[in-house]
Amino acid sequence: MKDGPNIAMLGALIGDPARANMLTALMSGKALTASELAAEAGITLQTASAHLGKLQTGGLLHQRKQGRHRYFSLADEDVASVLESMMGFAEKKGHSRIRTGPKEPALRKARVCYNHLAGELGVQMFDSLTARDFLIEQDAALTLTDSGRQFFTDFGIDFEPLKKSRRPLCKSCLDWSARRSHLAGSIGSALLASFYKRGWAARIEGARIVAFTKKGEAAFTQSFPV
Repeated sequence: MKDGPNIAMLGALIGDPARANMLTALMSGKALTASELAAEAGITLQTASAHLGKLQTGGLLHQRKQGRHRYFSLADEDVASVLESMMGFAEKKGHSRIRTGPKEPALRKARVCYNHLAGELGVQMFDSLTARDFLIEQDAALTLTDSGRQFFTDFGIDFEPLKKSRRPLCKSCLDWSARRSHLAGSIGSALLASFYKRGWAARIEGARIVAFTKKGEAAFTQSFPV
């Protein structure tokens, strides 16, 4: 075997249909039980437990116990970023599993990607921030400028808890539906939480869709103009 990162192992872990379904379900950012993930994958609980063990050993999942239940979530934002990039590549090549119907436009417009906003509105926000030089993207790296820090502070983002996080402050994430970047990192997460708190938007139960109210979308566009 050649030296270097073992992408074959990761590819095999993600490539199994049942495991892929479970990982996709966890892109909602919610921790789910083995039973819930088994239902998402359409397999038995015993089979799901075996798959979850492999994913956890491979460093893709984090497990925590609460009472009698075990809850699983993606190990970190890097895992979510890889999955979102793979979704984008699959979409680009025409390998889509999205069912056409009423939910599809809403999913493409605004959805949660692990813990930040994705979809058309997520891309709009990213473009608005970079166009005003609040964020500068160069050589696959994203830098927060002084004017950007002031903008986020005025928006109500508290940087003190963000400084304590091990997560990057800001990073770009390739959007699978728009095939362009949206904002991830602790700022991206804080912004999405702020939209919920302001009443601009809410998560649709049982889906990754983020539904903005009419007033909320107008306020969003005012804050992040195209």
